[in-house]
Amino acid sequence: MRQILPDPVPVIPFTLEAYQQLQIDVDRLSNERKEAMIRLQTAREMGDLSENGAYIYAKFELGSLNRQLAQLRHLLKNGQVVQKQTNALVVGFGSTVTLLQGKKEIAFTIVSMHESNLSLRKLSLESPIGSALMGRGVGEDVHVETPNGKVAYTIIKIT
Repeated sequence: MRQILPDPVPVIPFTLEAYQQLQIDVDRLSNERKEAMIRLQTAREMGDLSENGAYIYAKFELGSLNRQLAQLRHLLKNGQVVQKQTNALVVGFGSTVTLLQGKKEIAFTIVSMHESNLSLRKLSLESPIGSALMGRGVGEDVHVETPNGKVAYTIIKIT
């Protein structure tokens, strides 16, 4: 009888800064969890738990912290710091890409979906634009299908 093994969890790429921030967040949330446990114990000692607002809130808070910690620990366990691609000839993980859209220049850093943040100009390599840019070089035109139709970009710089 053949044993079917589960698919391995794929490695999650992170920049060094993002991985270090995850570690800081785990430490912070672990401390918050200790404080929430103290509040829960204090509320439990107040008596009737069915109408004890402090107890209900402390349980809710503890559940929320546990979920956040589980998610962050999963990312740390399966995450790996990926060095910025040193070949500035093509777009890769960690590249900062300057694009020309019409007469407007925009720049993005290519990161994983777990650290993407458009307000910080960090674009996920899994996004439509990010995946269209991967492996492309300076001077290449990239066409991306969006809900509003096709958008054309020209790569003018990769660092």
